[in-house]
Amino acid sequence: MKLADTLQFASGSLRGSPTRTLLMMLAMSIGVAAVVVLTALGEGARRYVVDQFSSLGTNLVIVLPGRTETSGVGPGLMSGQTPRDITLDDAEALLRSRAIRRIAPLTVGSATLSRGALNREVVVLGSTSNLLEVRHMSIGIGKFLPAGDIHESSSVCVLGKQMKQELFGNEQAVGQWVRLGDRRFRVIGVLASQGESMGMRTDELVIVPVASAHQLFNTSGLFRILIEAKNRDSIEQAKHDAEQIMFQRHSGEKDVTVITQDAVLATFDRILTALTMAVGGIAAISLAVAGVLIMNVMLIAVAQRVKEIGLLKALGAPGKQIRMLFFAEAALLSTAGSVVGLVLGYAGSIVIGQIYPSLPVSPPWWAVLAACGTALGTGILFSVWPARRAARLDPVAALAGK
Repeated sequence: MKLADTLQFASGSLRGSPTRTLLMMLAMSIGVAAVVVLTALGEGARRYVVDQFSSLGTNLVIVLPGRTETSGVGPGLMSGQTPRDITLDDAEALLRSRAIRRIAPLTVGSATLSRGALNREVVVLGSTSNLLEVRHMSIGIGKFLPAGDIHESSSVCVLGKQMKQELFGNEQAVGQWVRLGDRRFRVIGVLASQGESMGMRTDELVIVPVASAHQLFNTSGLFRILIEAKNRDSIEQAKHDAEQIMFQRHSGEKDVTVITQDAVLATFDRILTALTMAVGGIAAISLAVAGVLIMNVMLIAVAQRVKEIGLLKALGAPGKQIRMLFFAEAALLSTAGSVVGLVLGYAGSIVIGQIYPSLPVSPPWWAVLAACGTALGTGILFSVWPARRAARLDPVAALAGK
């Protein structure tokens, strides 16, 4: 029997029992759809994290106060002491490294932003003019923080787009005065809308010179220092130099943590990729359940089609041909179930993407191939026993319905 005839015979058998065929296709399609949707969610989470880190800037090295040990807890927390502050002088000293292009010291706090009767609690970010380049920000109106000595404070600020809208509406904001806490600041610029980055909405920020932020919050320590290496090849050298400079300036104590953007991103990437594969594997278990269903239904079909099988064997069909007919039925069922499952899975991914537009939901290609391959392999594998049982039937006894 030719392949075309085998497929035609198998499809005819499937059409002869539409309810049975529909149930088996449904079981297989649900398994494939589950794999596609769950891996799409995992891949979406991975891409979201990658995009968030990419929005921070490129060639980044970050210096944080406190030493993170293998336990994940800084030594200061265990001893009841606070980590030693990173100062503006420490930040300036980092520029001695030839691998470092520019730095952006950061101080973060909250204060009440007010204009007339309007008040709003906001996150205040203290930094320098280099932050615009290091963090790949862009100005919508006016200008950014002025360049100069980072130790000098000035009463100027840059508003996030939403802050400008809430305080000034359609009025001109640049050149106007606002109050942050107990100090007055003149608005010199408004950031272009950039949405959310690493949990912080830049549209709701107020940026002031770092020295002014220290006066506002009565502190001298930095939240962290963002370092931009000269190029990707210089990242590791910039990290090494930053560690050595801080070690020398802090009296030979390793009391800061220096991390690279690539290292953090690679860690998240590994974790989320493993998570995606794990949830995909869990969903694939449903494909094994569907395979068991195919086996049980085919065993019943063998019992119901004894006379048909006996007639085929009486006409000279060898056992191999009988097995091929059952394999063809299983392959057609699995293929049809996979196609329906893919349609359902992609439809589900699109719906989730509409509900959570910030999550780039998209099933990875390897998950799609794995789901279809597993469905096809499972269907054929679990049809082996029914096929062998059918092939071993005695033609005379089968024709007699025994």
